[in-house]
Amino acid sequence: MGGGSRRSIVPSKRHAVLIAVVLTAAFQFALAGGLGAGPVPDKANLGSLGERLNINTVAIVSGNPNGTYLTIAYDLSAVLDDGDNFRILPVIGKGGGQNIRDVRFLKGVDLGITQSIILNEYRASNEIGKLDDTIVYIAKLFNEEMHVVVRADSGVNTLDQLGGKKVNFSDVGSGSQLSTRNIFRRLGIKVEELNMGQTDAFAKIKSGEIAATVLIAGKSAASMAKLKSADGFRFLPVPFAKQLQNDYLPAVLGHDDYPGMVEAGNDVDTVAVSAVLIAYNWPRNTDRYRRIAKFVEVFFPRLAELQQAPRHPKWRETNLAAVVPGWTRFPAAEEWLSHNRTNAMPAATREQFDQFLTARGAAGVGSENTQKREQLFQEFLKWQAHERQ
Repeated sequence: MGGGSRRSIVPSKRHAVLIAVVLTAAFQFALAGGLGAGPVPDKANLGSLGERLNINTVAIVSGNPNGTYLTIAYDLSAVLDDGDNFRILPVIGKGGGQNIRDVRFLKGVDLGITQSIILNEYRASNEIGKLDDTIVYIAKLFNEEMHVVVRADSGVNTLDQLGGKKVNFSDVGSGSQLSTRNIFRRLGIKVEELNMGQTDAFAKIKSGEIAATVLIAGKSAASMAKLKSADGFRFLPVPFAKQLQNDYLPAVLGHDDYPGMVEAGNDVDTVAVSAVLIAYNWPRNTDRYRRIAKFVEVFFPRLAELQQAPRHPKWRETNLAAVVPGWTRFPAAEEWLSHNRTNAMPAATREQFDQFLTARGAAGVGSENTQKREQLFQEFLKWQAHERQ
């Protein structure tokens, strides 16, 4: 680079969170109509600029600053923003369950990140009405690992030993809360559920007020990355029990993910759930449909950029062609894939995946067997990560 070139500046995560907080406040302020009942005086005079900004801005509700969702939403903004022509507006959200509600009902929210298991739970309960015709997915994004933290000297060594004890399930309405309830219910473990942020939970673990705290988020999660075994904390393993195998995947928390908590070579077993990008099922030929269709046109071809540093490592798990069983993909996204399915994965990755299937005698597993192929793809990702070490 010549001496006159401007050095590129990558904002720190703290700055990214601060930006998102400000944007969220502004977004919520706008939804509320401002402090007064009247319109902003100059807004009506913005003319074509104002119209262009609204048409080309997509709001995505994410998660809290300690999770992965907000970083993912900020990454989308950092990579895809194109001035007044296209813009991603990251919005801080409560996470999984509340994000489904926000996409379903909240004006101004175009997209949201949630967990596949929670979509299934909401559909089964009919708690917010029929979802099959109202919620669609854009893409399966990545897997979110279950983190269970206990005090190192607690004597609790297995998940079932938490029975009857106080356990933090994270914030009310979050994906962590709802998926943890589902997992504990399936395993028949009854605990006294509490709900608080992770920082408060860590303090209560140290004081002995609670036995454990749970966070389901893509590793490495910001709140968990702060922990050290030297400070008296320990990850509790989660078994990939038969009761979980239909809807969850096996996973590990390793030294590279949490060097302060996990010794090299002593990975902690856990389970993971799929994170999914969802949208409201707007009718075709509406402005909202066209807005989300434009997002697809901008996002899908540029996935490779999101899979490079300094973006979140979880982007490397994203396979645009992966399906969410039982749910309908947004039509414009399905149409893009039908024309570009062979390009949905980087070429080098496609070749390696084909070689991986052949080596395991699974080369005949076609796209029609989506669940088996997705399971093999997740095994491939683990193999690929091991090969890089």
